[in-house]
Amino acid sequence: MLGLTRSVARYQAIPRDDEPLRAQLKALATCYPRYGYLLLHALLRQEGLVINHKRTYRLYREDGLQIRTRRRKRLVRPRALMALPDRVNQRWSLDFVSDQLASGRRFRVLNIVDDFSRECVGQLVDTSISGRRLARFLDEIAQQRSLPASIVCDNGPELTSKVMFFWARERKVVLALIQPGKPKCVHRELQWQVSGQLPQSALVPEPC
Repeated sequence: MLGLTRSVARYQAIPRDDEPLRAQLKALATCYPRYGYLLLHALLRQEGLVINHKRTYRLYREDGLQIRTRRRKRLVRPRALMALPDRVNQRWSLDFVSDQLASGRRFRVLNIVDDFSRECVGQLVDTSISGRRLARFLDEIAQQRSLPASIVCDNGPELTSKVMFFWARERKVVLALIQPGKPKCVHRELQWQVSGQLPQSALVPEPC
């Protein structure tokens, strides 16, 4: 009478067992408290636990794992000096300098310095350097020498991107993000030693 097939009329939904996925989602949210559901979904997908992001979002909302968006007062922290490395290739520092061509088009130079030997490990010049381009350049360097245990860098968008997060995770490299604000000028001392060797008329360090 209704024009429905017998299989449709008698279908009974089978509930999914979300407990393993829910438990792993909570564990990742505890380990990475500042990550939203998209980054957590990418981690779960790497482990083969989930494919559809809508399922992750449903569990994310049901368990109240949303990031609090209320703005907090900025804390005044004393400048902490980083421990000096005691061997080559233990820690690198990474930073950008920039300038513009006669046509007005801006370009950037990425400097990578070994903090122990003060060696310039690599330089990359381009008009735009994204997180994907940066990860590819670091892999090119890794073909000639081993990667360090940690890389000191600022909180730029290309360095805090999802691409760089998974690149560092897969290669077991710690991205030591410095404190936002003026303290990063302290950590740029090594970078400016390299930038100072470039023609002063060619490059202008990015402001702190």
